[in-house]
Amino acid sequence: MQKYILFTVLSAIFIAYVGMGIIVPIVPIYAAELGATGFALGVIIAGFALSGGLLQPFVGGLSDRFGKKGFLTAGLIIFGLTGYTYTMASSVTHLVIIRILHGAGSAMIIPIAMAYMAEISAGEKTGKYMGMLNIAIFAGIGAGPVLGGFFLDFWGRNSAFYAMALLSLLPAALVAIVLPGHSGLAVEKNDPMLAVFRRMLHSRRVIGILISRMATMIIMVPTFAFLPILMKNYMSASGAEIGMVIASRTLINALFQLPFGNLADRWNKNRLLFIGSTTISIGIVSVPFADSFITLLLLFALIGFGEAISWPAMGVLAAEEGRVFGQGSMMGVFNTAMSAGLFIGAMGVGALVDLLGVSWAFYLVGGFLFLSTILSVIMIRRPGEKTAIQKSAF
Repeated sequence: MQKYILFTVLSAIFIAYVGMGIIVPIVPIYAAELGATGFALGVIIAGFALSGGLLQPFVGGLSDRFGKKGFLTAGLIIFGLTGYTYTMASSVTHLVIIRILHGAGSAMIIPIAMAYMAEISAGEKTGKYMGMLNIAIFAGIGAGPVLGGFFLDFWGRNSAFYAMALLSLLPAALVAIVLPGHSGLAVEKNDPMLAVFRRMLHSRRVIGILISRMATMIIMVPTFAFLPILMKNYMSASGAEIGMVIASRTLINALFQLPFGNLADRWNKNRLLFIGSTTISIGIVSVPFADSFITLLLLFALIGFGEAISWPAMGVLAAEEGRVFGQGSMMGVFNTAMSAGLFIGAMGVGALVDLLGVSWAFYLVGGFLFLSTILSVIMIRRPGEKTAIQKSAF
């Protein structure tokens, strides 16, 4: 039963995120063509993060009580519908509304998939299973931008959105038809949802995990939203080149997820988190110094390598707390921190770009990630355990 669930969930997530990745290099350019400023582009991204962030804790908590299949299917269907509605946008306001709907769909996908992985692993190979899920996500998002760039160059913008719609509805059908109605895994239904949330937010360790998750997502805004504009304006890059730079990060991330997931099951997760996040910070701060397509390709590969180190460790840490608070509830809150990072990054970085320029956005975001990492590893450590920072001093 567990292998059956694993294959179905991973297949559905991979196909859906190929579709989502297809539009990554297109939406920022689409928004700019509709007259979006840097701040307006930030609002478009924030709409996705806001709706997803608000819904994820409740979806996660409800899935602990009523099952996960229905929520996952609904989220994939919403993804498909938004792919079609992108083609009808004629203003920045329309894009904001569509992104809000898109975010609502995301609230029903990743937290549910992570909860499935945590329950299937039963605490024995959590890093491995989280790594496999991240491979599906990042391989999908990594392949998607390359396809999206070619769609844009050869068949026009709307063809990419139609492809996204199709590649979201196919896995929705897969989940609805193939996945069992109930996983057969233990589900905690006794504690009131709000009481569980209060207990989580009083846990120093949970707060540390959430800070780390939020900080690593703030970097998504300059690296995904403003990179296509930077490359198009300063390097006259093609859609395919933009897609390849974005893909270098996500594909390297996917390639190393499994080995670092296995390592997270055996080694100090806090130290992995520190090493990975510091690597990401170095890559982000270096982006404004890049003067060629090849340099950007290598820098984004470095960022992806850092994410491959830190993301499975974060997933295992979250799953450990999920065994205390409920996997659906914990993964919902965990991914709300992700959405909070996207929202803060979208609004803050969008304003920074308008005020200080693109380069300063990368400098400040990289510095913020490093400082947040120091705080989070201190909060996550158990009593008597040395932090990754303290260990590195010896």
